[in-house]
Amino acid sequence: MGLKHPPLLREGINEVIGTTLFNAAPMGVISRGGRYTLALFKGSHTARNVVRDGWFVANIVHDPLLFVETTFGDLPEDAFVSEQVDGIAMHRLAAADAWAAFSARVIGESGEAYSIELTLLEEKILVDPIHRPVNRGFNAIIEATVHTTRYLRNHDPDLGWLIRHHLVLARKCGGEKEREAAGVIEGLLH
Repeated sequence: MGLKHPPLLREGINEVIGTTLFNAAPMGVISRGGRYTLALFKGSHTARNVVRDGWFVANIVHDPLLFVETTFGDLPEDAFVSEQVDGIAMHRLAAADAWAAFSARVIGESGEAYSIELTLLEEKILVDPIHRPVNRGFNAIIEATVHTTRYLRNHDPDLGWLIRHHLVLARKCGGEKEREAAGVIEGLLH
């Protein structure tokens, strides 16, 4: 009997770049007890596409700049690759290290968001699956990106402080890509 790799998504909240029809955005896919869920804010391209098309792809990437670019802008169509999964043409990122394709359905709704249940259909590892050491700079970019999405809505000074704190860490602990991503975030704040 051959060895099977463990599921790509770990227990807890997995920070991935989610893709739908020519759309990409960072998402937190929740994995609890073998069940996958997602919260999608109404009005987003991702929410519209998931509700309309019924699928979602979680892309595992380790490029901090790609997280920032997909949070605050749109990628060109050539940044996507079409994969046939369960008879459906789904889009994943060309730059993905691995991906997990899901069917998706709305299981709850509030005034602001949809609660989505994800059912795993297929997953693939595209690059060497070795786990590399934690890069505090990369993690700081993820935190700064999350805080920036909220800061741009309400300009909370506490969030501004957190963003600056994480950008200092990104520059100190990260590499060239993390420093470039930090510059993009700073540009959004001014």
